[in-house]
Amino acid sequence: MNTYGSAAKEKIINSAREFVYAELGGDSSGHDWWHVHRVTELAMTIAEKESANIFICELAALLHDVADEKLNKDEETGINKVKLWLKDNGVDDVTAADILEIITTMSFKGGTQKREMSTLEGKIVQDADRLDAMGAIGISRVMCYAGFKGRPIHHPDMKPRDNLTLEEYRSGKDTAIMHFYEKLLKLKDTMNTNMGKDLAEGRHQFLETYLEQFYAEWDAKR
Repeated sequence: MNTYGSAAKEKIINSAREFVYAELGGDSSGHDWWHVHRVTELAMTIAEKESANIFICELAALLHDVADEKLNKDEETGINKVKLWLKDNGVDDVTAADILEIITTMSFKGGTQKREMSTLEGKIVQDADRLDAMGAIGISRVMCYAGFKGRPIHHPDMKPRDNLTLEEYRSGKDTAIMHFYEKLLKLKDTMNTNMGKDLAEGRHQFLETYLEQFYAEWDAKR
């Protein structure tokens, strides 16, 4: 693995920021540049506390949604896009492999993702990404994504589904409120790091408070 100096790291990171902004700057699904920015900043904060490799955490966090299958024709297309960028920007093979493992393993995928992160850096980036799907930001993003996909906010006859396959999870036969139960409320128990666990507690509580208020307003009781 190359030992990158500070100037080389800065050049790669700045190039990644420009690349990701060009790819996702106009996104309206909740996977936009500002999501990437928040995940990156949080990953770096956790990495510092965990004494992890900040460069790998920052680069993986920046690139993680470029490969997202929801934003590409398919998963392979997205991954190849990241592979090409890493090669074109002089990222060595070992570091590139670390980045790609993080990106391809971190997704929730309806709880069907059975691979576990093998590195501390991967666990950190995964925590940062999942934290951004919780709390006030998580609520905003799930509503944004539901609107983007033309899905309703809520329908009393549509209930959360258990033991979903990936195909069922991606089918679109859901509502924004169903997604709380199928993903958001499950994330607290998937945190890897101590800081991730601490932050998830507060964000999880906010989700529960929101749902209580939502149902009361839905039933015209509050």
